[in-house]
Amino acid sequence: MSEGKVIGYVRVSTEEQARNGMSLRSQESTIRTYVKLKRLGQVEIIPDSESGKTLKREGVRRLISLCEEGEVSHLIVYKLDRLTRRTRHLLELVEDVFVANNVCFHSVTENIDTTGPLGKFFLTLMGALAQMERELIVERIKDALEEKKRRGEPLGSPALGFRAEDKARIEDPEELSVAKYVKTLRRKRLSMGEIAKRLNEEEMPTKRGKRWHSSTVYYILKSRNYRSNVQKTSLF
Repeated sequence: MSEGKVIGYVRVSTEEQARNGMSLRSQESTIRTYVKLKRLGQVEIIPDSESGKTLKREGVRRLISLCEEGEVSHLIVYKLDRLTRRTRHLLELVEDVFVANNVCFHSVTENIDTTGPLGKFFLTLMGALAQMERELIVERIKDALEEKKRRGEPLGSPALGFRAEDKARIEDPEELSVAKYVKTLRRKRLSMGEIAKRLNEEEMPTKRGKRWHSSTVYYILKSRNYRSNVQKTSLF
């Protein structure tokens, strides 16, 4: 293999970091330690902050370009799903980009090194297992939602004006008074943007303590299910 760059690829979406605490910095630190232990030389880090469901990411496009230009000798990722969440995409990258351009692929967490046939086989197996696990999770979520529907239980978090209690949705008079105020402002012919601005200025609470937006106001005014429930309360 000719000498080339050692590339470390790191990726994390905003929601993943919030949910798992998997930061770009922690991935980069692990990769740099791995490179040092393997004595691979200097490493260049390419970051991405988009979903792993597609390869149309700025970092991946740059990575592929460098590989096809013959400038990469080793590619290191923290974990397979940092590169892609789809087995088909993973195998395409390995066969059409990495193998075709003599790039050695490493995954630190799965201990994968594609310099030999065992590493290539393990990579294919791990990719297939990872996708199967994700599909099973999706099926379990679907089954759980269907069971909730069958039992007549509410799905998702309660909207403004309601709270969850013993698997039922209960009216919250204080929150419903805010919804009533929104409808009052609308009857005064204020636009949804103007209503949101007024609510923020008056520090009216939202369901989750965040700022009001036109979309939040729109939901209160237009949701048929929400309107029918609001009209049942004596506050209106």
